[in-house]
Parts: sequence; structure tokens; C-alpha cells
Amino acid sequence: MHDHAAAPSGSPAPAFSRGARLAGWAVHLYTASGAVLGLLTVLAAIEGEVETALWLVLATLFVDGTDGMLARRLRVKETIPWFDGALLDNIVDYLTFTFVAVVLLWTTDRLPDGAVGWVVAALPLLASCYQFCRVDAKTEDHYFLGFPSYWNIVALYAIVLDLGTTAVAVLLVVLTVLVFVPIKYVYPSRTVLLRSLNMGLATAWLVSVVVLLLQYPDPHPVAVALSLAYPVYYTAVSVWLTVAGSGQRAGSAQGGQTAA
Repeated sequence: MHDHAAAPSGSPAPAFSRGARLAGWAVHLYTASGAVLGLLTVLAAIEGEVETALWLVLATLFVDGTDGMLARRLRVKETIPWFDGALLDNIVDYLTFTFVAVVLLWTTDRLPDGAVGWVVAALPLLASCYQFCRVDAKTEDHYFLGFPSYWNIVALYAIVLDLGTTAVAVLLVVLTVLVFVPIKYVYPSRTVLLRSLNMGLATAWLVSVVVLLLQYPDPHPVAVALSLAYPVYYTAVSVWLTVAGSGQRAGSAQGGQTAA
């Protein structure tokens, strides 16, 4: 995620060394590598190499979870101001989080047969087209507005947990609706409230996914429960922070009206 604060208007642009610019390009290349991982995931899925495809999904999650922090640390928006890293990130994310996820679900027979399967497959693709083009998809206080297109995680669990086609179809429909519901989902590396806890739990969750894949296709129930605990927490804390934030805004508005 390459969303940095721009230099104040009218201020002279800071001079950056060649090394700083090279580091910036390296970060952009790191982000772009997700597209290559996406291609490899699709090829593995088509070839029926499901386990390989799942490991590649995990690799794309790692890249996406770390490239934004690197970009902010190295100030890539300032070192290479003519290159839109945020657009690059969205292109790669749509490919790896949405398109690849649908391919995985399709090639592993997780979608219903016939026309229903085509419709269900189209829902994440269309909803994410909307989601990635919203100018407020990432709020000013660093949340994702609406379900943030974690379709690759949905596909990963659908395959690892061997969910049936009906369960997957219902899940895709519900999550598609949630794309349009203005819940503010935590952006683990940027949301200020509970940031340390969220980052720690997100890291632990990645480790739990590694364990699941090492045990695939028969993960231990305890490993499954521990891994699912984070998505449950993530959803619950996002809803809680959304409701709490709405309550605070309503209280502030009421207080302002009383004072007036």
C-alpha cells in the first residue's frame, strides 16, 4: 500500500540520492512481483497443483503485507513522485486477491455447477471492480471501507477446510454484500487503535496458515481453530470500532447542537 503524505505545496522538493531512488524502484518491483506470483498461482491451479497454488497465495499475502511498510519507510512517493505506486498496488491486489481467488475456487470445484456457478464466480470480480475504484476505499483514518476483497483468504480456507459448493456460494454472496456495507475494517499496519495488537495477531495468523499448509490436506482441528480465531477477531474488532466511532461522532454532533 503506497499511500504517503505528499510534501507541502510550495515547499522545495527534497533531493534524494541515486541509492534512495534505486531503493524506491526496488520496492515497486517487490510490489509488482505479486503479479508474477499471481500468474504462477493460476498456472499451478490449472495444472491441478493445489498445494503449490496455496503456498503461492501465502507468498502474495506476505508481499502485500510488507510492501506498504517498506514504501513508507523508504518514502517512495517522494523519491519517485512521477510513479503511481498506489495504482500499481491496486492492480496487483485485484489480480492476486480477486481474480486468482476465483480461478482457484473454479479449478478446485468449489463453485456450483451451471449458470449459478458462473454468477457466483462473477460476484467477487464485479464487487472488487467497484471496491478498488472507490476513492474512499481507504479512509483518512486508515481503515478499509467495506469488505476489503480478501477473496484469496476465502479461497484458501475453502480449499483447506474442504468446504462444499453451497457453503462457498453462500459465503461469496454474503461477502459481496458486505463490500457495499460501510463497515470500517482494520488496516493492520496503519489503523492507530490497537495497532500493536493487530500487527502481532496478523503475524501470528500468517504463521498459523503456514501450519495449515504444512498439514494439508488433513489439518489438525486445533490448528484450524487457532487459525480461524484471527479472522473472527478481525471482523469483530472492525465492527466494534465502526460502531464505537459512529457513537462518538453522534455524541459530538449532539453536543454541538446543544451548545448552539
